[in-house]
Amino acid sequence: MGNKSSLLLREEEIAQIQEETGFTPNQIERLYSRFTSLDKNDCGTLSREDFLRIPELAINPLSERIVHSFFAESHDDRVNFLQFMRVLAHFRPIRKNRENKLNSREEKLRFAFSMYDLDNDGKISRDELLAILHMMVGVNISEEQLTSIAERTILEADTNNDQMISFEEFCRALERTDVEQKMSIRFLN
Repeated sequence: MGNKSSLLLREEEIAQIQEETGFTPNQIERLYSRFTSLDKNDCGTLSREDFLRIPELAINPLSERIVHSFFAESHDDRVNFLQFMRVLAHFRPIRKNRENKLNSREEKLRFAFSMYDLDNDGKISRDELLAILHMMVGVNISEEQLTSIAERTILEADTNNDQMISFEEFCRALERTDVEQKMSIRFLN
């Protein structure tokens, strides 16, 4: 029984995480239990390999990009529980009168934008869009069709004609999309 899941979070840690992420104490404790079950080395942090052991994530075509998002603020290629919770907070449903910065519409859009911005330069190029399309559809669509989709997407979203999609252009392109709903996961209490 030497597993770290038997160690509980202190009340002040739960309060800090709740304040920062908007999760309820019950949700935090459930997610902590999941986090510790993924921590096969019992070191209090997760590696990329730990994430890829999640079956649902391992089969996701964007698994590499999703896992990468957990390491955005990591300096040593390990993710602690607070970093883990900050990323998950982007997927909390938005509730009126209970908004949290991490799961606001803008932050959800920033998170989605970062999935496409492979080189982190603040713009999505045709090649980046093409790379993501390749990840998503693999060989099910021809190269010509993928190129056409990427070029049409850039053409429609690029309002300043620089052949790239900026964050502002990305937001405008998704103006009528219910991002709040599409980027939400129901976390059990």
